[in-house]
Amino acid sequence: MKRRFGPRQSDHETGDTMLRTDDLTAILKDKHADIDRYFERYEGELLEADLGKYLCTLLEKHGLQKKDLIFASGRERSYCYQLLNGTRRNPSRDMLLAIALGLHFTCDETQTMLRIAGLSPLFPRIRRDAVILQQLAAGKSLYECNDRLAACGEAMIG
Repeated sequence: MKRRFGPRQSDHETGDTMLRTDDLTAILKDKHADIDRYFERYEGELLEADLGKYLCTLLEKHGLQKKDLIFASGRERSYCYQLLNGTRRNPSRDMLLAIALGLHFTCDETQTMLRIAGLSPLFPRIRRDAVILQQLAAGKSLYECNDRLAACGEAMIG
């Protein structure tokens, strides 16, 4: 059975402790690692790599509806439904950041969403990403984040 999404260290509902990503990476780097055994042993550590399912999980977790995602993204309803059902496969990084800020996702939820989408996670050594990370952590809206990005001379989320 696959775990819910997110990079948490423990599952507070079941009391299960998850391994850190660095620990899983170290296991795989062992030249004698058996990938089949890895999948069997660490199945509960693996994430479902489907952006639509992940977004639906986050909506449910935050008590939100699909219409909230549509409003937060500023995109047409059909685009958002395609994103949620998996037929829209290549959303832009800024589109996902707009959704994350609009729906007040956590930094960890946002980073996981970007990774699942095959996009670069926010990197605190890049000025624009540092502003976005800080604004996410502070629970700011997309509009507040864009104001702060502009004040710092960085490109706004489009």
